[in-house]
Amino acid sequence: MTCHSFQSKRALLLWAAAMAGLLLSSSVASAQEATRVMPVVFAQVSDPVGSGFVTSLARPGGNITGFQNFETEIGGKWLEVLKQIAPAVRRVAVVHGPDIAVNVAFLHAAEAASTPLGITVTAAGVRSGDDIESTLAAFAREPNGGLIVAPSPINLTNRELIIASAAQLGLPAIYPYSYFTKSGGLASYGFDQIEQSRGAASYVDRILKGEKPADLPVQAPTKYELIINLKTARALGLTVPQALQASADEVIE
Repeated sequence: MTCHSFQSKRALLLWAAAMAGLLLSSSVASAQEATRVMPVVFAQVSDPVGSGFVTSLARPGGNITGFQNFETEIGGKWLEVLKQIAPAVRRVAVVHGPDIAVNVAFLHAAEAASTPLGITVTAAGVRSGDDIESTLAAFAREPNGGLIVAPSPINLTNRELIIASAAQLGLPAIYPYSYFTKSGGLASYGFDQIEQSRGAASYVDRILKGEKPADLPVQAPTKYELIINLKTARALGLTVPQALQASADEVIE
């Protein structure tokens, strides 16, 4: 291997790892279009198999591997945690991107978990920021509602609007990323982004030492974080159980 090719390989690997906090499926798709030979390590991709980046999670089979951010079953877990924080909730809207397959999978997972919890789950698909206010306002016309906010580009871009609308409409909501809660959202339950970035860096190191992406399985999160904003809970008239506070990774007063 020439010095130039090594540096090029190293640059792309490090680019993928450095982008771990921001990397979207579209970025991986661009890298895939650019090369089918040079190794690429991704992080924070929800559906690498469905997106065509890898053949399977256990055996990626090509030049791309990395770390998946959410397993589809987490849709049910979001519903469970929301119910623990807001026991009066009987109706939950899943605010999601209807054209994003993995967002629809999160919706179905929430639906599957809803019956034992005594909750009716509603699909609230939004394709633009203009949809958000009208969709949430329509849902809030009936009582005992709550929200699951799925990780879609529209939701991430409009997080301040969603947080403000949920507060104004009195809707308890659970979010996929900690920065929603730190911006005033009620609660978040999601993967440890620092841990996943470290994992991506370890894959970069292993590939640079000679291992092949095809032989490195795509890894799901091993650690999830629950963050609760007590200030927001009080504003919504909620009393978060002490046991749940004690189990949270962070409680914002």
